Amino acid sequence: MAPAVAYEEIVVKDGGTLGGHVKFAGTPPTLEPLPVNKNRDVCGDRKASEALVVGTDGGVRGAVIFLEGVAKGKKPTGEVLLDNHKCLFVSHVTATTVGTKARVKNSDGILHNTHGFLAKVTVFNLALPNRDQMIDITKRLTKPGVVRVLCDAHPHMFAWMIVHDSPYVAVTDEHGVFKIDSIPAGTYKVTMWHEGFRPKGVDKDGRPTYDEPRTITKDVTIAPNGAATLDFELR
Repeated sequence: MAPAVAYEEIVVKDGGTLGGHVKFAGTPPTLEPLPVNKNRDVCGDRKASEALVVGTDGGVRGAVIFLEGVAKGKKPTGEVLLDNHKCLFVSHVTATTVGTKARVKNSDGILHNTHGFLAKVTVFNLALPNRDQMIDITKRLTKPGVVRVLCDAHPHMFAWMIVHDSPYVAVTDEHGVFKIDSIPAGTYKVTMWHEGFRPKGVDKDGRPTYDEPRTITKDVTIAPNGAATLDFELR
C-alpha cells in the first residue's frame, strides 16, 4: 500500500462514484478443506478454505479496492465487527479506516484468541473465553496496512483486515461487485488487493499457507457527479 497521507474530512460537493467487478479468469483452483484439530464438538471436523471464493458468475468475493493518495474527502461511516463465529472469522476479509470504530467478538462458547499482525508485528492479541464477549480494537489500528488475523487456539482460522488511510475502500460482495461513492473529482490510482490462494502447505503450527497476495493498480478519472467503472481480473 502507498504511504499514508494526512486525511482531512470535508463536505464533498459534486462527488462521483466508482464501481465495478473483480472476476476470476479461467477455472479457479479447488481448495482443500482445512482440518480442525481442536473443539471439534463445536467446530466440526473440517472447514472450507476462504482464501478464494468464486461465485457461479465468476465474481470474486473478498477482494479489496482502494483509492490511493486521497488527501481529503468524505467522513468515515459505520464500524467493523470481526466475529469468531462457528470457528471461522466473519467476515473473512474486512476493510476499515484508521480511527474508525473496530471491535472483535466471540459468538462461540469456547476460547478463541484473536491475534492480529501488521508486517509481522502484533497489533492486537486478545483472549476471548466467553460467549458474546467483545473487545474494542479501534485504538490499536493506528497505521494503514494489511493486518493478518489468526486464532492462536485454532490453526485453521485466519482472516484479513485492510486498514486504509481514507474511507475510499471497499470489499467485493459474493458477486465480485464493489462501489465507492462521494469521491472528489480528480484522477486517482486504484488498487485491487486479494490474498494469496495457491496452496503451499502448512507452517510449523499446522496453519495453511498460500502464495503471495495479488495487487493490480489502475488509473481512473472521476468527473464531477460522474460514475466511473473499473473491472479487475484475478488469475
